[in-house]
Amino acid sequence: MKFWQSTAFNDPSELVTLAKVAEQAGFDGALLSEHLFIPANYEPAYLYSDSGRPDFDTETPFPDPWVTIAALAAATTTLRFCTLIYILPLRHPLEIAKPLAALSLYSNNRVILGVGAGWMKEEFDAVGVDFKTRGRRLDEMIGVLRELWKGELCEHHGEFFDFDALVQKPAPPDAIPISIGGASKPALRRAARLGDGWLGAGDTPDKAAEILKTLRQLRVEAGRENEPFETIVPLTEPPEVDSLRRLSELGADGIVNYPFVYTAGRNATLQQKIDMMRRYGDEVIAPMKDL
Repeated sequence: MKFWQSTAFNDPSELVTLAKVAEQAGFDGALLSEHLFIPANYEPAYLYSDSGRPDFDTETPFPDPWVTIAALAAATTTLRFCTLIYILPLRHPLEIAKPLAALSLYSNNRVILGVGAGWMKEEFDAVGVDFKTRGRRLDEMIGVLRELWKGELCEHHGEFFDFDALVQKPAPPDAIPISIGGASKPALRRAARLGDGWLGAGDTPDKAAEILKTLRQLRVEAGRENEPFETIVPLTEPPEVDSLRRLSELGADGIVNYPFVYTAGRNATLQQKIDMMRRYGDEVIAPMKDL
């Protein structure tokens, strides 16, 4: 079992220090949230709350994930990094493939691209991207990125992207995993068909077990049950050995220590966050690492 620390909603100036401590405490990776911007007003369409609104506002920082990962990777040696999630269809694949390839190179393959279709229509409207076709756009982008990352001449003529033969170098030293976030039916189907893994949004152990069973069946139907597939499963309850063992048997590869605003408190100091991660390392990671 692997253990991830979420960095969502945190003061960006603390993240380098927190990444160093996370690595020392035994964490395997750090998760980074992403939004292009937060509009002053938007339709409540968030799927994972009763109100349709997430637990952030216009005061919440969302630093650029690639610049942030570059800084955190330079300060660590083993910690991996994953976006949970990056709203891929807002962008053009040629613009995204290049920084990811460089990050993979300089971090020694420690980057996972965690993506989703997005839920906030206002972000798409602002950059002139059709919100209704974001799912098909995302599907196409995944294939385009994998071709670009080969570091060979490639061309693409699809529904949303069209370019003649070109090459982007340097190529990443190894394939960059693309994990799909979300528990909706389209997200699970996309993960099974196209993803190298799946990222949860936070579930009880029982609900997570149901999702993992569904993913397993969908991957069988897609003929991909024997391909590598990494799942990161945030839990809404404190981890216990029996539940983690059960989830591991169903295909869970990692769990998540929630953002510091929930685990250490909204007004926690940097030292309190450090102390919390060290306790988590001693009380959770050390005894459960071998599950």
